[in-house]
Amino acid sequence: MVSIKKGKNLKIFSWVLILALLLLVTGCGGAKQEAEEKGETTVQEVVKPTLVFADAGWDSIRFHNEVAAYIIEKGYGYPTDVMPGSTPITFQGLEKGDIDIYMEAWTTNLPNYDEIIARGNVIELGINFDDNYQGLYVPTYLIKGDPERGIEALAPDLKTIKELPKYWELFKDPEDNSKGRIFGAIPGWEVDKILQEKLKNYGILESFNYVSPGSDTALATSMTKAYEMGEPWVGYYWEPTWIMGLYDMTLLADEKYSDELWNDGYRCEFPPVPVTVCVNKEMLEIAPEVVEFLKNYKTSSALTSEALAYMQENQTSEAEAARWFIKEYEELWTKWVPAEIADKVKNS
Repeated sequence: MVSIKKGKNLKIFSWVLILALLLLVTGCGGAKQEAEEKGETTVQEVVKPTLVFADAGWDSIRFHNEVAAYIIEKGYGYPTDVMPGSTPITFQGLEKGDIDIYMEAWTTNLPNYDEIIARGNVIELGINFDDNYQGLYVPTYLIKGDPERGIEALAPDLKTIKELPKYWELFKDPEDNSKGRIFGAIPGWEVDKILQEKLKNYGILESFNYVSPGSDTALATSMTKAYEMGEPWVGYYWEPTWIMGLYDMTLLADEKYSDELWNDGYRCEFPPVPVTVCVNKEMLEIAPEVVEFLKNYKTSSALTSEALAYMQENQTSEAEAARWFIKEYEELWTKWVPAEIADKVKNS
């Protein structure tokens, strides 16, 4: 039988325990509210799954990874990571679920892209950019001149690829004075075969030598050296790249793209490639709010080239370029997310 004194002690202990539990709950709630007001990560946010981006090896996908990751981490509270690899390997990882987010899926570079999307494990959310171009470029000063540098327009009427033979002497090959020189694409790239066949079919190789640069670095060096010296240059290049963001280059026009002309010896312009944003299907369940953000993510080739040029000029990283983008293009990215998310990112 319990004594009156013992029963009283138990009653007092029970009230103390209840009071302590109430203070603990109130304290945690206050801490959580205070953390949220400061834009800090809460206990609930810490347990969110890590979202993995694909790093397929080129600068622009890394830049877009960093922009999206910054917004996801600071705005939505998800930790992020990257998984490197080649295009086929990383896209396979996306389909298997090892990778969650693919910021730059170059659709025509993936022969089975449509098949993968049809299988349903990869969800295409939208187009990051589709204004990318490739072909033969010349410095714009050859056409328009550059008064600030004292450069005259040596080929004011040069507009198309087919007009190059009229100007072959302007691009004279120092190793063969009887022909001009065109810097071609990188050996081993599919575009190298396409470009050589195109130029042969246009009759341009009768007055030009096709010079293989050996590597993308060598090709870029040939262009930048000529540009800095204000000399004529014609060759293959593509967008988006830091060079196109840094230098004023003009893409020589070609016949408008059609399947008929393309299949007849590539007698037309290169078709623009839709570069899409894709996610693994599990993202619809584990991070639906992030999926909504990524559906709205849309930039351009020109903007991407500008960001890459910023990196080149300032010798900085993709992460620092992303922070530059967040500051410089606030009007753009704030349209991708709800106002409260935008505020969290800006306050960070």
